Amino acid sequence: MTTTKNSTSIKRMVISALMLALAYILPNFTGNIPQIGNMLLPMHLPTILCGYLCGGPWGAAVGFIAPLMRSAILGMPPPFPTAISMAVEMAVYGFVSGFLYRRLPKTLGGIYTSLISAMLIGRVVWGVVQLTLLTSSGTEFPFSAFVAGAFTNAIPGIILQLVAIPIIVLALQRAKLIPQEG
Repeated sequence: MTTTKNSTSIKRMVISALMLALAYILPNFTGNIPQIGNMLLPMHLPTILCGYLCGGPWGAAVGFIAPLMRSAILGMPPPFPTAISMAVEMAVYGFVSGFLYRRLPKTLGGIYTSLISAMLIGRVVWGVVQLTLLTSSGTEFPFSAFVAGAFTNAIPGIILQLVAIPIIVLALQRAKLIPQEG
């Protein structure tokens, strides 16, 4: 039993490291055109997938570390307020997707419920963190900026997530590559 538990922990650690590497690398494909990167949300995909593959705590860790690591190493996203608010937002994506996936039926409906819940809760948390950080530094964060940043400007990335993630999760389920235990 201990060997199986250790083996599962090691697998989750390796998969999480892979998802963190993907979160670091994927924005490089849109790096020359930041507007496209802001629309496609390339760091979000591996974070959400990590929640499905490894569970909420691992997804949260990858989501929190990814933007801060990119910011520290590459200066992008800018540390304040972007990387900080992204770190909290993406931690929520990773945690909620994994937490709900473990508790819902492993059907397309369950996958979409966990995904949409993670996306909505993460965006609301992003808005709260942005509001807190910006107003504490004397900058306004109007509701229109929240709607634009969380939804309007992100429509292509939202569509990409809604299409790609369920397909990937279902394929991994069929291949029996997602652990079914919590």
